[in-house]
Amino acid sequence: MVDEEPLTVKVDHLKDLPYNKDEEVIKATYFEVISTLRDVLKISSVWREYAKTYSRYIGEFTYGRLADFGAALSMANKLLCQQVLEELDVHRRLKLTLNLIKKEIEISKIQESIAKAIEEKISGEQRRYLLNEQLKAIKKELGLETDDKTALSSKFRERIEPKKDRCPPHVLQVIEEELAKLQLLEASSSEFNVTRNYLDWLTALPWGDYSDENFDVRNAQKILDEDHYGLSDVKERILEFIAVGKLRGTSHGKIICLSGPPGVGKTSIGRSIARALNRKFYRFSVGGLADVAEIKGHRRTYIGAMPGKVVQCLKSVGTANPLVLIDEIDKLGRGHAGDPASALLELLDPEQNMNFLDHYLDVPIDLSKVLFVCTANVIDTIPTPLLDRMEVIAIAGYITDEKMHIARDYLEKATREACGIKPEQVEVTAAALLELIENYCREAGVRNLQKQIEKIYRKIALQLVRKEISIETSAAASLQPGKLKQYNEPSKKDLIEDADGSLSFEKSDNDPSSENVDAAATAESKNMANPEQIGETWEEVEMVEVDLSLDQTTRVGKQINSEVDEVIDIGEKAGGDTEVDKVVIDVSNLVDFVGKPVFHADKIYDQTPIGVVMGLAWTALGGSTLYIETTLVEQGEGKGALHITGQLGDVMKESAQIAHTVARAILLEKVPENPFFANSKLHLHVPAGATPKDGPSAGCTMITSLLSLAIKRPVRKDLAMTGEVTLTGRILPIGGVKEKTIAARRSEVKTIIFPAANRRDFDELSDNVKEGLDVHFVDDYNQIFELAFGSIDSSES
Repeated sequence: MVDEEPLTVKVDHLKDLPYNKDEEVIKATYFEVISTLRDVLKISSVWREYAKTYSRYIGEFTYGRLADFGAALSMANKLLCQQVLEELDVHRRLKLTLNLIKKEIEISKIQESIAKAIEEKISGEQRRYLLNEQLKAIKKELGLETDDKTALSSKFRERIEPKKDRCPPHVLQVIEEELAKLQLLEASSSEFNVTRNYLDWLTALPWGDYSDENFDVRNAQKILDEDHYGLSDVKERILEFIAVGKLRGTSHGKIICLSGPPGVGKTSIGRSIARALNRKFYRFSVGGLADVAEIKGHRRTYIGAMPGKVVQCLKSVGTANPLVLIDEIDKLGRGHAGDPASALLELLDPEQNMNFLDHYLDVPIDLSKVLFVCTANVIDTIPTPLLDRMEVIAIAGYITDEKMHIARDYLEKATREACGIKPEQVEVTAAALLELIENYCREAGVRNLQKQIEKIYRKIALQLVRKEISIETSAAASLQPGKLKQYNEPSKKDLIEDADGSLSFEKSDNDPSSENVDAAATAESKNMANPEQIGETWEEVEMVEVDLSLDQTTRVGKQINSEVDEVIDIGEKAGGDTEVDKVVIDVSNLVDFVGKPVFHADKIYDQTPIGVVMGLAWTALGGSTLYIETTLVEQGEGKGALHITGQLGDVMKESAQIAHTVARAILLEKVPENPFFANSKLHLHVPAGATPKDGPSAGCTMITSLLSLAIKRPVRKDLAMTGEVTLTGRILPIGGVKEKTIAARRSEVKTIIFPAANRRDFDELSDNVKEGLDVHFVDDYNQIFELAFGSIDSSES
């Protein structure tokens, strides 16, 4: 710039550097640019117009102008174009332009392939659509096919036609209205799909279709006994249901709730009941369910709406009288979507479920013929209105004898088949099973027992497979041809020179028979000449082989024959024709299969010392014995107090305070001059300290423990007791009579004290549980005092 007003600039005209037009490299580059530009001009007509305009107004294409024109046609960025513009070397400028237009051609090819692929896809879909429309038109013209709406209507009508006589009138009316509505809707509208799905559900339900029930009590009893051992209460209730149905000629649905600890067969007995009744079986779990729509269905206005589980059940089983098992009903949840427990009130009420209304179907469904079986671990968490609608059957669990039968007749047989083991290969003794049940699987159910039996059989299967592999390997090693060849055809390598120059067979590392052959060959060769006389060449060694004595040959032959006999014997064993060794599981080797015992004996004392009394407790494992221990801390005037340990709950702490008060009153009554409780600081402990304990049933046991310490007399041997006590010394009833009785038997207790109100519960127990027990029923603590300590006089105290 020279000046701004007016704008004056100095211009320097750049000129190309001199070059030789006839130079071969420049000329070849020039023609390559022209050839590439022709390809570019073929792609677009606009660029062809540019070329014509350029040649008309600028002139012919010199080497430099051609480079500038090519760069101008490219879609390269400004920096690359500026680089071409500033290049004064014509040859280099041509090369830069050639690169730019080559890239342009590649981009054009990619663009063309993309456009072609999209065009083919669109044209293919359009062609397919046109052909389909033509095919529909042709078929419709020939009467071979109707349109979609007519075909759907025909399908729904054909589906409902066989059920028309049994289908309720209000349901038929809704179906006809929906079919008429379907004809008026466009197939592309969202309402069309909603109506179609609604009709699909309405026509798929088994309106009035009932399966033929089995009213044969004997057959039902046989089926129930095949699948489960024990559970007499449940089986008796099902047989009563069948008997009523047989007398009436028809059966109505019932709502039964099976409550009990895990693993006692609540869910599996439901399947057996369905088989005994010849009903279809459907199970769904409501554990953690927090949405009412899972029970009652969604409104049809929602996207993805579906009926509830009950309607899905009816469609799945195809009959209107299935057995529906509602699992884990005590674990219902509650969320923002409503309270499922309240929704179940209508479903599980015999007076309401004959007109059960699902939100999706919006027509009443008769569920009065459905047999509902619910399962729960505890009934305390089930809402009272819902529990009131169900008939509760408590399954307390299995005693040791029942577990033995179940393990022998059911679990062991099923596990053996699952593991592919034959009965003659394994024997689990009764003592081993008893040890497994008492020291490994004390819970009320048999699920853990099944796991332990499966563990045993898995380890047995591994042993059998390893043994079989070992036999096969031994047989294969003995049958190797090379091993026989070692004796039949000794090679030159098999003959080695000993230190003294004698010849012997080379010994095999794993073959003891080769030592005999080696020794024989060595002894024989000692009678031969020295190696110098035999010669050093292998031809001479072969001559020595021929000169082996007849006696040595005989010995080698005998060795070969014995080896062959051994091979044949091993081959026969590997063939499996001989009897397989049986694996015996006994108490001595049970630890090798299932590890160390989980439980140990509940009985700590053979004879309980002063201040210690055995109580009975209910646990999740079914029941156990519990010791109450009391000891004297210190004595002094007015130091009467009670310290409690053992991780006791609030109820049990209150029981201990009540026991202290009652024991003090009883001691004052029995021995008025004994001021033990007034002047003694006592410590009451309940082992084990790491286990939380709660409940009122240890009251009488605590009183007995305190009195034992006060009068310095132990309770009678083999005595256990349970019962809640009041401040006046009355004994109140407790729960878990069966579990506590089983726990007492396991600890070899002979005498049990129960509250008098539990006599009925004890009488209902099976004879094998009650056998050999001396049971006393009391309603006042003074009776327990007589049983535990006998008569007592003041001088003795």
